[in-house]
Amino acid sequence: MKQVTLVVSAALAVAACASVPTPATAPMPEARSYHVSDNASADVDAALARARQSGNRVLLVMGANWCSDSRAIAGWLATDRFAELIERKYELVFVNIGMPGSGDGHNLGIARRFGVQELPGLPNVLVLTSDGVLVNPTTATSWRNAESRTGDAIYDELAALADLPV
Repeated sequence: MKQVTLVVSAALAVAACASVPTPATAPMPEARSYHVSDNASADVDAALARARQSGNRVLLVMGANWCSDSRAIAGWLATDRFAELIERKYELVFVNIGMPGSGDGHNLGIARRFGVQELPGLPNVLVLTSDGVLVNPTTATSWRNAESRTGDAIYDELAALADLPV
């Protein structure tokens, strides 16, 4: 009976440890940064103008607050670690694109303006030079899994895109 009690106690201890969140499994930050703008195109133009002044690139994040992947990328971008990268390398602008799949899409022409013809999901992350050249045409629409990406993976990709030659 003592052995059974020991085995059960050990199993309970292991289970208790397994349920404690670690930094790798801690919930990701979320933010609701996709406000409906009266003129999202002007917001993008302002970010491009700031980029010309600062020598940075534009980080154009197109998503919606109803989308968990959009909230996830916005949440990561709001953390101190990402704020430092953005401060050094980017002019950040969020654009609300509504629900394009249901016919209630907004601001979809902004993506087309930079050569992205279709937005197959949300969010979309376009990195632009200060002249409006799309730096990441092959990955701009690949962020539909942002919620399942780690902060390190997102940071590394954005850091690489900040310095990628065009």
